[in-house]
Amino acid sequence: MSRISPYGTWSSPITAAEVAAAGGGPQWLDVVSGEVWWAEARPGEQGRVALVRAVPGGTEDVLPAPWNVRNRLHEYGGRPWAAADGVVVFTHWADQRVYAQSETGVVPLTPAPAEPQGVRYGDLRAGRPGEVWAVRERGTGPRPTDVERALVAIGLDGGERVLAASHRFLTVPKLSPDGRHAAWFGWDHPRMPWDGTELCVAPVDADGAFGPHRVLAGGADVSVCQVEWETPSSLLALADPDGWWNLHRVGLDGSVVNVAPVEQELGGPLWKPGSRWFAALGGGRYAVLSSGRLAVLDEADGSVTPVAGELTAWSSTAFAVSGDEVVGVAGGPAREAAVVRVSPGGAVTDLTPQPELPHAYLPVPQERVFGTAGGETVPVVLYPPRNPEFAAPEGERPPLLVHVHGGPTGQHLPALELEIAYFTSRGIGVAAVNYGGSTGFGRAYRERLREQWGVVDVADCVAVAEALVAAGLADGDRLGIRGGSAGGFTAAASLTTTKTYRAGTVMFPVLDLAGWTGTEGDTHDFESRYLDGLVGPLPAARQRYLERSPLANAGALAGPVLFQQGLEDRICPPEQADRFVAGLAGRGIPYAYQRFPGEQHGFRQAATIVAALEAELSFYGQAFGFETPGVARLELSR
Repeated sequence: MSRISPYGTWSSPITAAEVAAAGGGPQWLDVVSGEVWWAEARPGEQGRVALVRAVPGGTEDVLPAPWNVRNRLHEYGGRPWAAADGVVVFTHWADQRVYAQSETGVVPLTPAPAEPQGVRYGDLRAGRPGEVWAVRERGTGPRPTDVERALVAIGLDGGERVLAASHRFLTVPKLSPDGRHAAWFGWDHPRMPWDGTELCVAPVDADGAFGPHRVLAGGADVSVCQVEWETPSSLLALADPDGWWNLHRVGLDGSVVNVAPVEQELGGPLWKPGSRWFAALGGGRYAVLSSGRLAVLDEADGSVTPVAGELTAWSSTAFAVSGDEVVGVAGGPAREAAVVRVSPGGAVTDLTPQPELPHAYLPVPQERVFGTAGGETVPVVLYPPRNPEFAAPEGERPPLLVHVHGGPTGQHLPALELEIAYFTSRGIGVAAVNYGGSTGFGRAYRERLREQWGVVDVADCVAVAEALVAAGLADGDRLGIRGGSAGGFTAAASLTTTKTYRAGTVMFPVLDLAGWTGTEGDTHDFESRYLDGLVGPLPAARQRYLERSPLANAGALAGPVLFQQGLEDRICPPEQADRFVAGLAGRGIPYAYQRFPGEQHGFRQAATIVAALEAELSFYGQAFGFETPGVARLELSR
């Protein structure tokens, strides 16, 4: 029989240590000579990313410690490894150089840069025989925006040559089946890759040199997010000329045909070069990811048919085809993300073991849609409290956390996340809001946020929170908001421009909009013009930058706030959080600031994840007025 105890006070077998152990996980998967290989983040090894492969009965490491298979391309990283001519080639985090592993051991293929990590490589792919191709990123001055990029060929026996440099931002070239052409896409400031990209093709000479390129598809308002060769004279590309990322056949003659027109997103935002959303199955059939769900596109009848089953969230960094089977990293409402193999009939085989989970304590995600005052609809994934050992006193409504995904060009999928279960199993509801600007719902929905960041996202989250209160699913006096990166901005903007929330957790955030640009600030190059579209171009939109910046509105802070920040973060450097917190001292508003050495954008080390999560729970207990057994009390300043 359930014990009666207030929401938030419930004890749970889902500990912060278990959440940390599940953090990171598999990524960057591919098939090598019939074997499934992937990179694997390991919080227990200080966040090291290992390279592993599936073997009969389990897995084995391809590269031992201290090799850390990760890179800083665009700061978020690109595909960090490839197999070429029987050699494993990879980028190493510590120095960003490219290395090769063969039977004789590991050797560097690129020289040590003059400045630490001053030359970076990513989006690795096998090129011509004896070469691996990559995007090279090189610092040219003291500012983060002082960067030049080029497509390069790296010899497996050393040496490097430039192939092309068509745009400021580039994806790795892919060689045609006959070796006579190479294809890639690129984009320039101020566009982001989901705004507009250009698909380029260049002839490849007998000596491997690229000739002048020409643009076959894409443009200022058309985004190409993946391209693959189909034949020596045609390519397959995911592009959105009609407002949805669909699969198109692009001929070298310039023809572009939508293979299966559907109002579905079969692609996604290219945060990390090397991501994939489709792979050929043969016979005019393709495995595709439709808003994160596996489906099969059949060119014969133009259909896109979902693959039924328990897997609802696939990763675009870990998606491939092996024979007639799909392999990748996927999770579901009751499954953590794992490496899986899916047969043509839909049967799932786990290549990494599913941990023993206390399923009765896991929330069951509910996909809901709520309306806004302006008549828009906002998709939400709701995670209600769930714990078989406890029930709340009659009439009590649960506290609720509005969870804001990052990006803001991102999406929250309906899948198990132990970080969310950590709260729901203790009696705290979570609503993950896919606010205007989120991907997965077409370009028109994505562009609801154009020049409206800090307005539409804030209003959508408020509308969802208030709707859940009105429906009796949340306590209006115990609403919180949490988010990291762009989600941290929305959380901070919500706390400083509305009175909806009692408290909030702001993780590695943007707080000063003008300071997070390449024009008037010091942010990294990839996103240095992102705010041109999200807020408006400077200097014309300067007043908006001021009005919407949480730092400028800190005096209107609605309630207690917890800041969490990695001290090596180059995307959202700690300086902005430092300034905000410095202004809170002596004002009487409870706050805490956790600064984590050795962490970058997002937390990767087990000790950090545990400390951050337990502090967050204690913070909500103090803000909402309930005890939090089993965690140390977070000391709050005023």
